[in-house]
Amino acid sequence: MAAGLLVRLDARAGKEREVEHFLKSALPLVEEEIGTRSWFAVRFGRGEYGIFDTFLDDASLQDHLHGPVATALQQSNELFDGPPRLQKVEVLSDKLPVNPTPPDTKGLLLTFKAKPGHEPEMEQFLSYARRMVMEEPNTTAWFAIRTEDGDYGIFDVFPDNGARFLHLVGHVPRELAKQSMALLGSVPELHMVSVQAEKLGV
Repeated sequence: MAAGLLVRLDARAGKEREVEHFLKSALPLVEEEIGTRSWFAVRFGRGEYGIFDTFLDDASLQDHLHGPVATALQQSNELFDGPPRLQKVEVLSDKLPVNPTPPDTKGLLLTFKAKPGHEPEMEQFLSYARRMVMEEPNTTAWFAIRTEDGDYGIFDVFPDNGARFLHLVGHVPRELAKQSMALLGSVPELHMVSVQAEKLGV
């Protein structure tokens, strides 16, 4: 299973534009990291930003954590209201494009808990969900994850609002709703995000 990170960042009041510029300026640094398979800088909402990235292995993750992006983040304290909130994740299953695609502008982060004792069934469902997502031409990239706290989630990106809407009314959400009583241990938390910059594994 591939390694990943989910990072949440709170911009200081009035610093939102500078934070977005900082995130976009980090992309050339990330593109030089061979072990970083994919990297997405996103905005969750007013003043809240984040990074979701995946790596070839744990060594690549550690290289990233000690690399130029992490250093630049540490040197930009004046932009953020508090330190980054970092969570390691396991990528259980994914879809990545095989050819270059138009830049993505929209994304989703869905997080939820599995019912105690039903973790294997949840992971089986997420593996099954990948097959459905592979048939969605407008879902550019999709990741099923398990966090270090034992929660589960899905992160995916789209070229526009229309593609995101098609996914939200598609097979995966419907199947998850059908399985909710049996598998879910919490109400899913859905975040609509805008993509500021991305590196895709193409």
